Amino acid sequence: MKAWKQFLTGRRSIGDSILVTLVILTAAILLAVALTFHLFIRAYVWNRVSSQLDAIVNSVSGVRVTDSRRPDGTRDTLPANGAPDLIPAESMRGANPPDGPTRRKRKFDGGQDRITGVLGNVVALDANGALLSYDSEEETAAELSAYFSSGHELNERIRRKAISLDSGHYIISAVCDPSRNDAFLVCYVDVTAIEAFTGQANLVLLVIICAALGLSVFLSRRISRSFAEPAQSLSAFAEEIGRGDFQRREFHFRETEFHSLAESMNRMADELREANRKQETFFQNVSHELRTPLTAIRGNAEGIVCGLMNPQTSANVILAEADRLAGFVEDILYLSRMGRAAPEDKPLPLDLRDILSLCVSEQRVNADALSFSFDFDETPVLFAIRERDARQLFGNLISNAIRYAVSAVRLSCHAQSGGVCVRVSDDGPGITSEDLPHIFERFYKGAGGKHGIGLSIARTVVDAYHGDITAQNDGGASFTVSFPVGTPAS
Repeated sequence: MKAWKQFLTGRRSIGDSILVTLVILTAAILLAVALTFHLFIRAYVWNRVSSQLDAIVNSVSGVRVTDSRRPDGTRDTLPANGAPDLIPAESMRGANPPDGPTRRKRKFDGGQDRITGVLGNVVALDANGALLSYDSEEETAAELSAYFSSGHELNERIRRKAISLDSGHYIISAVCDPSRNDAFLVCYVDVTAIEAFTGQANLVLLVIICAALGLSVFLSRRISRSFAEPAQSLSAFAEEIGRGDFQRREFHFRETEFHSLAESMNRMADELREANRKQETFFQNVSHELRTPLTAIRGNAEGIVCGLMNPQTSANVILAEADRLAGFVEDILYLSRMGRAAPEDKPLPLDLRDILSLCVSEQRVNADALSFSFDFDETPVLFAIRERDARQLFGNLISNAIRYAVSAVRLSCHAQSGGVCVRVSDDGPGITSEDLPHIFERFYKGAGGKHGIGLSIARTVVDAYHGDITAQNDGGASFTVSFPVGTPAS
């Protein structure tokens, strides 16, 4: 019992679950059909037999118990004296039957039901159960006499009573004999054959149920295997992905859902493989970017210690490389924090003209020889963005323009239908066709690049706000950023 409870409530394979579910469902349906069939047949036979018995009672008693029509539609008739023609009991002992209508042997007209085929008969018994006369079945008449003589009460209240005798099973009803005082006519219907038939039908039905259950178990195993094997294959594939094996696997599932799941897992494996490649590249580039300033700092520090270099010059180099290293680390930290803003740090509507002007004023000190032109709307250009993200985005674009510009940097900011558009351009050499497809990738550095991470940060910020950023050559490099209005940051 404990093991069965554990099986029902604990974990089990999908094959066992399908098997148990289908077998229980099949068994429940078959048992319901069998029970319905059994009850229907039993009720139908009982109604037919009861109607036949009532017709016999009506025909022998002269008192209408129910409608005296037989189940086959014919009407029973009474003899002139109100009682059926029966064989006197003396004939059972070999005596010659006396003359007269009550002593003539006659097949009782209560008859055989045309559907069930059961026979109805009558015997006459006195109040003590002694046999007075009978219809045609001498053995049954004697057994009925013995049944009531053995202490079973005989009265006219007996209606549709089921009894079992040595010769079979019967349904009986008793009425007073209209031709004799203190005598009863016992009408009976032999249901032995019909009960044997229903028993055989039930046995056949039981065999059918067992065969159906066996077929159900067989089909359930086939069906459960068709579900379990793909699930096991996909589970093994997931374990391989968990171990770092991101190679695609070819599956040939007939079920659409399993095929779709396999395709999704293959796409996930491709994305993880690409992410793993980018991570490896990231660590390689980070280590390279860190090694360069650290080498410079170490070399100048050793030169100062050994007295081989000018302390002031070396200190300036160390300070510059430390600033470069700090900026690089700050960019890395910013990338790692993207998408993990504090709940209270929500995007607020900001005038992007003010952000651009602030970024230019912060970096103008490094661009004394450059001229800046502004093409802004006269009205505020509002967009809901965190100020830190906006300054990081436009600061990187302006810094990139300053690095490559020859004499001028152009900035434009306009509100458009459905969004805002910001453009940062320079008059430098532009972007080569080889670099253009890759400039937003992390650690990709074109000619004159610094860390290869600034434009990657710009793309990350724009993506976080569901915007778009493009690069093109228009008399120099030109970067266009567009944001849809009303789109929350992710």
